[in-house]
Amino acid sequence: MSRTKQKKSSVKNPRNRKRVRQPHTPGFLSSVRKLSHEKTNRRLHRRKGKDYLATIAIEEAYDEEPEAGLFTHAKRILLACILLPVCWVTTWTFLARFSHATLEQGFWQSPQFWYFAVGALMMLGWFWSRIGQPFFLYSYVFGHELTHAAFVKCFGGKVLDIDWGTEGGYVTTDKTNWVIALSPYFVPFWSMVAVIIYVAVSLFYEITPLGNLIFYGVIGATWSFHLAWTLWMIPRDQPDLKDNGTFLSLVLIYFGNLIVLIGLLCLAAPSPLESLRDFGFSWFGTAMTWGDAALRWLKGFAESLVQRP
Repeated sequence: MSRTKQKKSSVKNPRNRKRVRQPHTPGFLSSVRKLSHEKTNRRLHRRKGKDYLATIAIEEAYDEEPEAGLFTHAKRILLACILLPVCWVTTWTFLARFSHATLEQGFWQSPQFWYFAVGALMMLGWFWSRIGQPFFLYSYVFGHELTHAAFVKCFGGKVLDIDWGTEGGYVTTDKTNWVIALSPYFVPFWSMVAVIIYVAVSLFYEITPLGNLIFYGVIGATWSFHLAWTLWMIPRDQPDLKDNGTFLSLVLIYFGNLIVLIGLLCLAAPSPLESLRDFGFSWFGTAMTWGDAALRWLKGFAESLVQRP
């Protein structure tokens, strides 16, 4: 969509003007939020498809949809509570495996780990310094919207329209589900791009050991870029999270990012497939241990209730 069309569509609708709230973010981000909110409201008035927005603190993006009922809210909360033990077991297994690999197997001494860590720390330092923030914001929104579009295609939907920029972004499509809505929050777009480029180059050229190490550094930088901007975006009232319930969405985002991090660390191991297999065995062992502990606690709690006078 060209900027000319955007200006022509700027109809002075009292309803749209009323919905714009005062921004709470100072400086550059305040103007981004205000302009993004106004443009999005105008666009949603003219579109019938589903819109996903990766902008700064956009609110009330789904006015055309009825609000979820009490049963739907209860179902989402129940599903999130069911997933919490899975997240706990996965986190416990990850920490146990990583600490074991770090202390006993000397994983922290491997060059793959150090290149990954240095790349991640450099990107985090760049993020906190706010140098080139508009460029990184544009890059994040670009990757966010393309991730939505890619998952729409994966589920057989049609991308009717797409737009991105420092003032916001959206994807208009005829299909939606929780994977499409939340995919940009746990899929590191630029890390996937780096992997695709690496694989494509390796098909035609033999990559040197230094090239492999640089690849690990790029993966660390792109993953931390994804993590930093995702954590920065989530508290700013993203409509993607509201679509499936904020609590359930946050649980799914945490679990998805944890799985991606585990996959990246397994990839950095000397034997990726063996490392992934060992993690799976450890996960089932941890699940059995915590499951047995939970059953014993429940049994003891039930017996204490029965013995009460």
